[in-house]
Amino acid sequence: MSVQGEHFVDLLRLGKSYGDTRALTDLTLHIKRGEFLTLLGPSGSGKSTTLMMLAGFEQPSEGRIERNGVDITHLPADQRDFGVVFQGYALFPHMTVAQNIAYPLKVRKVPTAQITEKVGQMLERVGLEGKGNRGIKQLSGGQQQRVALARALVFEPSLLLLDEPLSALDRRLRQEMQVELAHMHKEFGTTFVFVTHDQEEALALSDRVAVFNNGLLEQLGTPQEVYERPASRFVANFLGDMNMLGVQNIRRQEENLVCDYKGQPLIVSNGVSAATVDDGKSWLAIRPEHIDLLPLSQTGGGNGVVARMEKLTYLGTHVNIDMRLADAQPVALRIPVSHPMLNNIERGQDYWCSWSRQHGSLITS
Repeated sequence: MSVQGEHFVDLLRLGKSYGDTRALTDLTLHIKRGEFLTLLGPSGSGKSTTLMMLAGFEQPSEGRIERNGVDITHLPADQRDFGVVFQGYALFPHMTVAQNIAYPLKVRKVPTAQITEKVGQMLERVGLEGKGNRGIKQLSGGQQQRVALARALVFEPSLLLLDEPLSALDRRLRQEMQVELAHMHKEFGTTFVFVTHDQEEALALSDRVAVFNNGLLEQLGTPQEVYERPASRFVANFLGDMNMLGVQNIRRQEENLVCDYKGQPLIVSNGVSAATVDDGKSWLAIRPEHIDLLPLSQTGGGNGVVARMEKLTYLGTHVNIDMRLADAQPVALRIPVSHPMLNNIERGQDYWCSWSRQHGSLITS
């Protein structure tokens, strides 16, 4: 998916309060034309509030929203030219599939002949050809989702807002619809803003991910950036399992940084430009899948720590290994089932847990 560099919709210092409750604080976010942007975060983080203000269903307490440089902060929802797909689909049960899809066009007083043509085209594009006369209750969950998407896209909105649209589906169907959603985004070329609390979904679908926490935007970047180079401990832990080693004495060494863990120097080259230390509270973050398991005889070969094996969990394609350092700090590894060490690993034995300098990130917040 290619992303245009042009700003299409700008959220400028947005804030939202509900009485004494602060839902969103000082949000500035530039949405690029044609991109798939995901707003990710736990419940109450501010992502859905942001979507509702974008849609025009909620008014911000502070700040403004611009489209192509024009202030639309107080423009009614029905005049924004934005499509919306809700978590519960909000389909009309008394209407057929075709009538549901046609509804936005009828509201806009599109001629009947054009409505018939556009609905027919949309049914084909979302894989529902021949099902236009069916009732909504005759459809599966995935088919209902396609109807909701078709209804939101049929009038060719400039922006499509999706509020956790896959959350009601089972895991397998959800994965299938992720593929469908990515295909639709590519085919229609519409800007998508997608809200979810599912980390894997965000990483799989997005051009960029905006991670929210407690009403604040914690980090904005590509899926790889937010996963591999988290800007905070919250982002590191929210986007999957993470090992966090408290480190000190950070200093620059040519193009890298060196930090000390219990007096042992460790080298970091991932995201070093942003690493600063003021109060000594810093962490070296390493994903479990980036740590290799080696015999104790290889201790000292590059970055690594000595840890004792406590538990192994077989998960089909890989195994999770729980290790523990001498100071009781836990370390988690995720290695493929083909790893040569799996034939010899024993509980209670010490091993060398090693990672490359590119796979560690320094976090100072």
